[in-house]
Amino acid sequence: MKMLLIAAAVVVFGINDAAAQSYPSRPVKIVVPATPGGAIDLIARTLAEKLTASLGQPVVVENKPGASNNLGTDFVAKSPPDGYTLVIVASSHATNKHLFKQMPFDPIKDFEPVAYTHVVPLLLAVHPSVQAKTVPELVSWIKANPDKAIYASSGPGSSLHMAAELFMSMTGTKMQHVPYKGSSAAHPDLLAGRTAMIFDTITAVRGHVKSGAVRGIAVTTAKRSSAMPELPTIAESLPDYDASTWGGILAPAGTPKDAVAKLNAAINTALKLEDVRNRLMGAGIEIQGGTPEAFAEVIRIEVDKWGRIVKAAGIQPE
Repeated sequence: MKMLLIAAAVVVFGINDAAAQSYPSRPVKIVVPATPGGAIDLIARTLAEKLTASLGQPVVVENKPGASNNLGTDFVAKSPPDGYTLVIVASSHATNKHLFKQMPFDPIKDFEPVAYTHVVPLLLAVHPSVQAKTVPELVSWIKANPDKAIYASSGPGSSLHMAAELFMSMTGTKMQHVPYKGSSAAHPDLLAGRTAMIFDTITAVRGHVKSGAVRGIAVTTAKRSSAMPELPTIAESLPDYDASTWGGILAPAGTPKDAVAKLNAAINTALKLEDVRNRLMGAGIEIQGGTPEAFAEVIRIEVDKWGRIVKAAGIQPE
């Protein structure tokens, strides 16, 4: 009997080992929980092309937008943990936990981090009528002009909104929030001076800065943006300020470690390719990379950080 049990264990181990070595043996899907055309969609499609070649199986992208990215993310959370269904998340993965009373998944417990792919810096831009060219000058202007300190965002709970809330929290200022359905919808009022400022992605607002229609004050990431290195960071005047829209690839919790390791290695290799770097960095995206463990720590820190900001701002979950 003992020998039979040992033999059975060897067979099972052999099957599992063979399965791990043969992964992937069929197409892999990357779910984008947003509409086509955004940063995470671009990154997913860029990676899918390279992973198809390196993994030897088709890697396809499927958009499942809705519910502030929760719909597609929940789909992956409840998918079989076999490495064949992945999701690319944005920074809303960390903030949504604090903005919705009922979440269909836990952003940490229900996922296996695969790879930290990117950071998209935001740019703090003001209308030319705002008499400020630096962060300290802007803080003084906001305090002196509370009735004019109106900022636009792409919607409640968006990374643009959260960046402004962090700014107010750290500077002791108060501004009026005007949310729009997407940042592009906010631009006409900003350009006309009906709103005073916006925290927006460099890709979205860079053209207006270059033309002089708005003035770029600073970027929101800890390091200067490679797309606009001439602009300082907010942190250069306001130490420890750091906000962005970031993201990476997740798999359902319980996905085999071997599959995660293989995906992580393939993604890190793809992110180092010159054409990939040129495509993404040309869109204002800062490439990251690293281990699954490092990405897990990023998510944990971001969930905790934005929980504190949402609470301090008095934002009530929907």
